[in-house]
Amino acid sequence: MAEAVAIARFARHSPRKVGQVLPLIRRKNAEKALTTLEFMPRRAGIFVYQTLKSAVHNLGGKLGKKIEPKEAWIKSCSVGPGPHLKRIRAGSMGRAMPYKHKTCHLTIIVTDVP
Repeated sequence: MAEAVAIARFARHSPRKVGQVLPLIRRKNAEKALTTLEFMPRRAGIFVYQTLKSAVHNLGGKLGKKIEPKEAWIKSCSVGPGPHLKRIRAGSMGRAMPYKHKTCHLTIIVTDVP
């Protein structure tokens, strides 16, 4: 039983929006999860798709052979907040209006047994 991890850090996605995608793939076969993410109409779906694909390739490297997505299972996936990018927009009467870009850290763990 081998496990592999893929971590995407400092991604320019809101953790809440990425978190809404994760229950759809949790504890599923990687092939089904990749198909689900491929046709998802959310921008966060593409980001999770790339990270999951990386996790499957990491599992193949750990086992020392090329592994197909149908042989891998998602053990867990989680998302947490990252640092905010603080920016300033011009406001009325010469004022500065601050706003924050959110970032997140995504972790996906895959295994070769269901």
